[in-house]
Amino acid sequence: MGQPAPHKPVLLITAAFSRHDEALDWAKQKTVENWGPIALESPRFVFAETGYYEATMGPGLKKVFYAFRRPFDPADLVDIKLATNRWEEEYAALGRRPEPRPLNIDPGYIELGKLVLASTKDFAHRVYLSRGIFAEVTLQYKHHLWRHHEYTFADYRREDYQQFFSECREWLKRGTSK
Repeated sequence: MGQPAPHKPVLLITAAFSRHDEALDWAKQKTVENWGPIALESPRFVFAETGYYEATMGPGLKKVFYAFRRPFDPADLVDIKLATNRWEEEYAALGRRPEPRPLNIDPGYIELGKLVLASTKDFAHRVYLSRGIFAEVTLQYKHHLWRHHEYTFADYRREDYQQFFSECREWLKRGTSK
């Protein structure tokens, strides 16, 4: 019989996207206030793989990833996702933008073998965690490459995203080898 053991710390990441740079700056500030300094920040990628969000967020979306320096327990993913949902509502309530959802903040984490994302939506490939939050393994790291699954969002299949995730993985690897 296996014995339960604490999980090694993982690298908390968030994906923030909006058509407004000010909203992305607000998300960065909010996450840093709550989770501490950022270890790595991606470029602001053009997000054009789907029109799914256009009705609520408008056209011309950009997505940026933040990876946080502080060690993160993956068991906290539910609390993190619930917090980001509240922050999206908080930003929308400021009334600075005409869109009903001017900002989207999606948390997840990277460990050496995978990238996991949190969601409020159930689907066949997602596992229920608690309090209405699900998780999915979006990418698997194997033989020095990120590998997507049948259900992986189109933008997470991008080489430029995966290059950033590899930088995050290397940062985590250096931190865990000390």
